[in-house]
Amino acid sequence: MNGYKELSDAQLIRSAKAGDRRAFTALATRYEETLYRFAFKMCRDRQKAAETLQDTFISVFRKLDSFDGRSKFSTWLYSIVVNNCLMKQRRRKMRDLEDPLEAYDEPQGARDGRQRAPVARWDETPADLLANKELRAALDTAINKLPVDYRVVFVLRDVEGKSTEETAQILKLSVEATKSRLRRARAFLRDHLHPFATSHPPATV
Repeated sequence: MNGYKELSDAQLIRSAKAGDRRAFTALATRYEETLYRFAFKMCRDRQKAAETLQDTFISVFRKLDSFDGRSKFSTWLYSIVVNNCLMKQRRRKMRDLEDPLEAYDEPQGARDGRQRAPVARWDETPADLLANKELRAALDTAINKLPVDYRVVFVLRDVEGKSTEETAQILKLSVEATKSRLRRARAFLRDHLHPFATSHPPATV
């Protein structure tokens, strides 16, 4: 297996497509830790993350021939993890959970004439507050409350550091839809972290 570690993704993919099981194992080994961490951030449960990882590599093994190289291999892998996570969590309808998030695109007080508590204005995104342990715990709790369709956008953009374009590609969304979901997710999290934002205001530059 040592020789396989020196090969590029493209070389391993070609060999795996030709039936080389060791090449496929090398690919899985190369990405399993990264994909597990991402699955855990999405599922928020170690057992579910492990199950998602296993399902992901089963899907990769079955679908590897369909990978055409037009996107990065890692992008393709992330999209499979997302699909597996969403399939596990979409057993319940999302509409009731999504409705409150739509309010974050509307002017304050515009919806049904009701006023909404002002969102804390931070220069940082919620993920920038991870340096503070207390805020990190609060953010974890708030992320758990996000509908999964919005959570995945937030995790990919603000936690994994993917670009808007790659996030859109992973999720098979338009760039504008990706930006809209991220905007709503950030606003939702800011509202839930408002007490921390006011008691621990971010430092100004």
